[in-house]
Amino acid sequence: MLKIAYHPIYKHPLPEGHRFPMEKYELLPQQLLHEGTCSGHNFFEPEKPNDKYIVAIHDPEYYYELVNLTLDQRAARKIGFPLSRALVEREVIIADGTIKASEYALKHGIAMNIAGGTHHAYTNRGEAFCLLNDQAIGARFLQNKGLANKVLIVDLDVHQGNGTAEIFQNDDSVFTFSMHGKSNYPFKKELSDLDIALDNDTNDYTYLKILKDTLPKLIDEQQPDFIYYLSGVDVIASDKLGKLGMSVEGCKERDRFVLQTCKDHSIPVMCSMGGGYSADIKIIVNAHANTYRLAQEIFF
Repeated sequence: MLKIAYHPIYKHPLPEGHRFPMEKYELLPQQLLHEGTCSGHNFFEPEKPNDKYIVAIHDPEYYYELVNLTLDQRAARKIGFPLSRALVEREVIIADGTIKASEYALKHGIAMNIAGGTHHAYTNRGEAFCLLNDQAIGARFLQNKGLANKVLIVDLDVHQGNGTAEIFQNDDSVFTFSMHGKSNYPFKKELSDLDIALDNDTNDYTYLKILKDTLPKLIDEQQPDFIYYLSGVDVIASDKLGKLGMSVEGCKERDRFVLQTCKDHSIPVMCSMGGGYSADIKIIVNAHANTYRLAQEIFF
């Protein structure tokens, strides 16, 4: 069965007019239930994990400044959300969703988190709507538990996974692959193990050809025993914070290729949703829902 992490806390209240589409976290599970892609049995509710799993990745001083709301104002502003106890609790619960989904992926081949993909969170700071790096936390959890040795992170959000690159910059046990818009945030990129920077308005054909030429070779070279997939839908042409030219169908074909490749190689995959900022919320929800539809089709 496809297991999906979801908690009502994922939809966090924001100031009126904030550009982050927080409502997608409530609408996406509703859509999946409404259309019959999922039932209530697919969803599980994450909790607060043991702090040790978070400080295995994040600097303890930074983490406890978050928890105690003592982060200095400049650092708090970089996060992009008003800092609050509820916001920090949300992020911690998202991380637990990814941890538990990682364990489910080992059992069922794939598992998902309705939120997550917080790849702009560094070891010792947060930025761009990311406080804690959920997939980095999940990867280290699996390794420390002896459940995975070599991990591959496939980050196809339109923005480079700069925090993930920094966290694992000197760690050969986690290979970071980021394929992103060349002229998108972050304007100062970090060095992933493999970065592919795409020109503005890159279309479906070009994007998919590069991906299909790259991912199978990468798997053959690195021989990972677990894959994290960050399936941001901000690659779509209508996205307000992206500059690529992909269609919703092209984004779906991207997901199909990644998930089918994981299945064909018998490598468990855990998916976090990442970004999506189209003006029409229906486009965002449909593009994210495609990832779940394909997971059901390919794995179950």
